Amino acid sequence: MCGERGAWFREARFGMFLHWGLYSILGRGEWVMYLEHIPVEEYSKLSEKFKPTKFNPDEWVSYAKEAGMRYMVLTSRHHDGFSLFDSKVSDYTAAKTAAGRDLVAEFVKACHKAGMRVGLYYSLLDWRWPEYWKGPKKDPEGWAKFLEYVHTQVEEICSNYGRLDVLWYDGAWPYSAEDWRSAELNAKVRKLQPEILINNRSGLPEDFDTPEQHVSFSPPGRLWESCMTMTEYFWGYCKGDPWRSTRRLIQTLVTCASGEGNLLLNVGPKADGTFPARAIRILKEIGSWMKVNGESIYGSERCPFSTSVGTFTAKGNKVYVHVFRWPGREVCIAGVGNDVKDAYMLATGDYVKFSKKDGRVFLRGLPAKAPDPYDTVIVLELDGKPQGLTFRVEQRL
Repeated sequence: MCGERGAWFREARFGMFLHWGLYSILGRGEWVMYLEHIPVEEYSKLSEKFKPTKFNPDEWVSYAKEAGMRYMVLTSRHHDGFSLFDSKVSDYTAAKTAAGRDLVAEFVKACHKAGMRVGLYYSLLDWRWPEYWKGPKKDPEGWAKFLEYVHTQVEEICSNYGRLDVLWYDGAWPYSAEDWRSAELNAKVRKLQPEILINNRSGLPEDFDTPEQHVSFSPPGRLWESCMTMTEYFWGYCKGDPWRSTRRLIQTLVTCASGEGNLLLNVGPKADGTFPARAIRILKEIGSWMKVNGESIYGSERCPFSTSVGTFTAKGNKVYVHVFRWPGREVCIAGVGNDVKDAYMLATGDYVKFSKKDGRVFLRGLPAKAPDPYDTVIVLELDGKPQGLTFRVEQRL
């Protein structure tokens, strides 16, 4: 358990993931080097073209804040091995190639200035290293050299940019935590950043779970975060990748919050440092919804009730009924072990008629059409924290 270290994460519920690098130039996703079998020498020439002249980290942070996001995580180095930060153990970095800038430094500074929690993603694997492909058993000396490079870079990103709130590992496969010496590495990280949260992708459970492209609740008390893309397939900028709807993304956020989890929603910036126009539009639409309904998301708790029209979040004695599928004039909520004191629309405060019978609450006199195109939220005020009832079918002769 993370205790106080994890308090802000439990409250946040919504963050922005950013996959950005040389692959953004090609616009075919972050795995393009691997999927298209691009030789290392050929791919590395992209570093001569990576000049993000329109990169404005303050603008990135403003988009996240407007969307209602509370933290941001940037890929400091992805699987292709190109580092967005300056490194003493690599010349294959934004600082030492055409960009001529430590992009991580600029990003973290902008987050700190705006009061935005900030994290860095780091891929343990590096496709450019033959020693990675050979592994620790076939080439123990080469692996030791590769591991020194990895550990040094992790120490660099945890030493050179002030406070970091999240270290987001990736790419441990197919090797074990022992192979990566993850316990040793994470001990160094915690010495450098005592308040940091570390994800579960170094082969160790650490602080939080990270289901990818799906929602999967962790046990109560365990921090978790679903990372999802705005588009269907890739994390890095991909020109032809179809976009997910704002409705779907908001309902995914709500589903995460209903299980006391977070949504880390990805944006793949273009190579010049700008966000795709569609991403900006979606972020603004989510932000408009969050301005009205954020109360039902931030710091949300689980609720044991059930319904066929959506899901629930809770906070203290309040239950937020998230109606994804508007049924018309009436909504039924089952398994309610509490007395209901009040019911109203979160967006307007308008009173909602209600009655209760045998653990079922009926909300009546609702509009024929959904007031909100994404998710209409109805608040129930109870006589205490929500208490669920188990469903039983009674047989009658």
